[in-house]
Amino acid sequence: MTDSQTAAANAAKALVNIERLIGFAYRQGLLHKLDIHAARNALLDLFGFTEPHEGEVAEEQLDSAVSILEELLDYGYSIGLIEENITTYRDLLDARIMGLLMPRPSETVAAFDRTAEAEGISKATDAFYKLNIDSNYIRMDRIRKNKYWLYATDYGNLEITINLSKPEKDPKEIALLKTLPQAKYPLCLLCAENVGYAGRADHPARQNLRVLPLTLQAEQWYFQYSPYVYYNEHSIVFKGAHEPMAISHSSFARLLDFVELYPHYFIGSNADLPIVGGSILSHDHFQAGRHTFPMEAAGVEASFVNPELPGVKYGIVSWPMSVVRINGASKADVLKAACSLLDAWRGYSDADADVLAFTAGALDAAQTPHNTITPIARLRDNGEYEVDLVLRNNRTSDEHPDGIFHPHQHLHHVKKENIGLIEVMGLAVLPGRLATELGQIAAYLTGEATIDAALQETAHPLHKHAEWIRELVASYGTSCSESEAQAHVETQTGAKFLDVLKDAGVYKRNDAGKASFQKFLFSLGLQSE
Repeated sequence: MTDSQTAAANAAKALVNIERLIGFAYRQGLLHKLDIHAARNALLDLFGFTEPHEGEVAEEQLDSAVSILEELLDYGYSIGLIEENITTYRDLLDARIMGLLMPRPSETVAAFDRTAEAEGISKATDAFYKLNIDSNYIRMDRIRKNKYWLYATDYGNLEITINLSKPEKDPKEIALLKTLPQAKYPLCLLCAENVGYAGRADHPARQNLRVLPLTLQAEQWYFQYSPYVYYNEHSIVFKGAHEPMAISHSSFARLLDFVELYPHYFIGSNADLPIVGGSILSHDHFQAGRHTFPMEAAGVEASFVNPELPGVKYGIVSWPMSVVRINGASKADVLKAACSLLDAWRGYSDADADVLAFTAGALDAAQTPHNTITPIARLRDNGEYEVDLVLRNNRTSDEHPDGIFHPHQHLHHVKKENIGLIEVMGLAVLPGRLATELGQIAAYLTGEATIDAALQETAHPLHKHAEWIRELVASYGTSCSESEAQAHVETQTGAKFLDVLKDAGVYKRNDAGKASFQKFLFSLGLQSE
């Protein structure tokens, strides 16, 4: 076949794929029947065609458009629509294609409101979530690659995931990013201006992003789903204004407002200080979703009451980290209780427990604050408001330069990153490198690999795991079957994550730590129940 014949065959296939994609979009409800002609013409224009495919295209029942999109992306590269056939550029074209098949933002909001009014908010989020998946904004094809298992502990089953959904950049992409000038629009990934943005090599395309407006505490906020969901219906609730993260009385009020609007969802916030905070501190936002995390399922091991708020219950949650659970039927009383605890914790120090609220700066400099809270809110089926307040402290020391209440150095080979909201609640989001490394470590337990001098060399890919590998071999030997070896490695990875949470806990899980925790609560005027 000549080059011209190959090009003609590829063009004919692309025309068929355009029809297949339109059929998928119509059947999934992305397109109204009246939108089909306009959508077809937009896709023809994008790919440089003046006429559509003439023949019939068999109707398909597809759960995803990914296979069609991949072929269209290949064709797009062949005709010069993308500069390099790498993930960064393919993703830009992917969003551009699907953006032509999406309802306008106002139409999306109107459809959500209609469904919420007619069938309830739960059905409305179901439909909105499906829209995000069908439009390939939520990349379920990548998310399914994530590794997931449970690890049983005295605190319940921890959820362990290895994040493989965000594709790693290849050397070409890394080199490209270094050459790009600093851009200022949108200001960050959480700004409303991302809706419909074409993207660039250093900023994802968002033509297929849709957001829902929310009013929280008389302010403009927005609701959207995360493109790389770590749990069911993983959502982001972000402020309309680009303002930095802050944990305040207003934060708690907004959380409680949200659970009234979306009672089937939890909502929480990362803390607002480095080390114990999340990855984006420049834009105030929360994370929400429809998922029962291990911490939510954990019980209360000690109960307290406040004589000034008789309708409110306080409890220390049986959890590796330091969590106060507040319940009550009165939204105002629960808010007051949470705000009082935040105010007290901000300034609370107990040197015997290694808790210092501030450290002195240079002469005449302001003191550096260290205490903050990771909050989570829910509306229970019995109508009670529930707030979990996780005590955090971001102080460092010579012994623990990365954080006293942060994963300690001996755990960094598994988890070094900040312990944010999701991990706090018991779902480990471990780095993608572990998917390969854990398999290589398991080989030592089957005898396929042997411990040798090379493992001690810093250049060895498993050098950072060397001590752990020796411990695993000492415990399990070198004659395990592949499945046994994999199970042992996964179990011990779960044990590492439990240790991560214990390190991040301000009050340790021993008698002294429990006494210090109660000492703090008694300082608030609480009484044991």
